[in-house]
Amino acid sequence: MAPGHTPGSRVSTAESTPATVRLDVWLWSVRLMPTRSAATTACRGGHVRRNGEPTKASQRIVVGDELRIRRSGRERIVVVTQILTKRVGAPVARTAYEDHTPEPAPQLLAAPPRRDRGSGRPTKRERRALDRLRGREPR
Repeated sequence: MAPGHTPGSRVSTAESTPATVRLDVWLWSVRLMPTRSAATTACRGGHVRRNGEPTKASQRIVVGDELRIRRSGRERIVVVTQILTKRVGAPVARTAYEDHTPEPAPQLLAAPPRRDRGSGRPTKRERRALDRLRGREPR
């Protein structure tokens, strides 16, 4: 037994960090998904790709893997730089990956136009203007 080591206590060493971890655990640990079940559901729905291929939640990821995660109509591209198995604080979580997500289009950054409360439904002319603004073609 190592000096100062008592039964039941853990000795932390550099080798104790795993080389691989389940994809759903890592997504939850680095706060890209709110829960493990949400990460599993996203993988099952085809919203997560590992190195360009659809992946399962149980697949093991390693440092250097590129992940593409689609959430809320936006795709995030991250490269794994650190393996985490436990959920950590946001500042530590940001060090576990490199974010290569391109900037969103300027029209997506602007807040959508809002009508005054109680002003009723938009007219046909106003609907067409809104569709043009959102980049939709009229029917």
